[in-house]
Amino acid sequence: MQENGGPGGAVEHGFPHLAIVRASITALFRRMSADGIRAYATSLSPADAAFDASDDLHLGAQRVASAVVRALRLPDARMVVAFRPMEEAAAVELTAGPEYFIEVNDRFRTHRRDLAAALSHEVAHVLLHRLELAFPDPADNEILTDTAAAYLGAGWLLLDAYREDALTHQRFGYLTPEEFGYVLAKRAALLGEDPSPWFTSPQAYEAYARGRALADRDHRRAPLAGAGPLARRRYAKARRTGAAPAGRSGYRFEREPAGPGLRVSFPCPVCEQRVRVPVRGRLRARCGLCRTVLECET
Repeated sequence: MQENGGPGGAVEHGFPHLAIVRASITALFRRMSADGIRAYATSLSPADAAFDASDDLHLGAQRVASAVVRALRLPDARMVVAFRPMEEAAAVELTAGPEYFIEVNDRFRTHRRDLAAALSHEVAHVLLHRLELAFPDPADNEILTDTAAAYLGAGWLLLDAYREDALTHQRFGYLTPEEFGYVLAKRAALLGEDPSPWFTSPQAYEAYARGRALADRDHRRAPLAGAGPLARRRYAKARRTGAAPAGRSGYRFEREPAGPGLRVSFPCPVCEQRVRVPVRGRLRARCGLCRTVLECET
């Protein structure tokens, strides 16, 4: 896992990986099912992630690693944690298991508060390896790993490790802080668990708020009934012409296979799987992947 740190290292912001993040959420639902995702309703607790100077170095690291393993529901995976000088924050050796070797940067010997964050990414790698879930592009796989860690309850630590001030620019992982906030807000909307009280970094809370704002807008995209007046007007104009507007509207029109009527497809605001419904006014649609019932005004 990469680490950005030090006074001279710029932290990337915004949502440059949003398309891959959304594709990652869809891939998790497809591979794990809606019930499988909901089994991760409880996040790794701050108490289980705590690792301070009073803990024995190796016993404490093993305890935290075991807590991350339990949070990601890998009951028969044993993590062996070793410390060594390295450029990255951490790395894992992926094998058939059940024992996995994680190497972490020597600086975690003393900077212990972020060890669980580094481990959450590496254990998520193990989970995806066991699920045989991967994208063709290795860079996209790192985005998938961060998304999985956050969406399944351990990756809030990766956002909490983000700090940016006059002396320190620190970020773990491959998502921007806002993208981590977006994924965590998606998880919170689905499972009803708000991670914001756990953040010790003020910058992490601010990034979460920005990500949550974008996640909230996903639920106000036309043709969802919660869309705002401007989005509704754009949708009505596109419906008359049968062509979606350029940009990020997300919806597309197509002719129904048996008749002159229109169908509209749009991303589910929960899992991003495309939902197709007839253009027939107000109706309810059920996403076939995450099973969310959506109120639509088509």
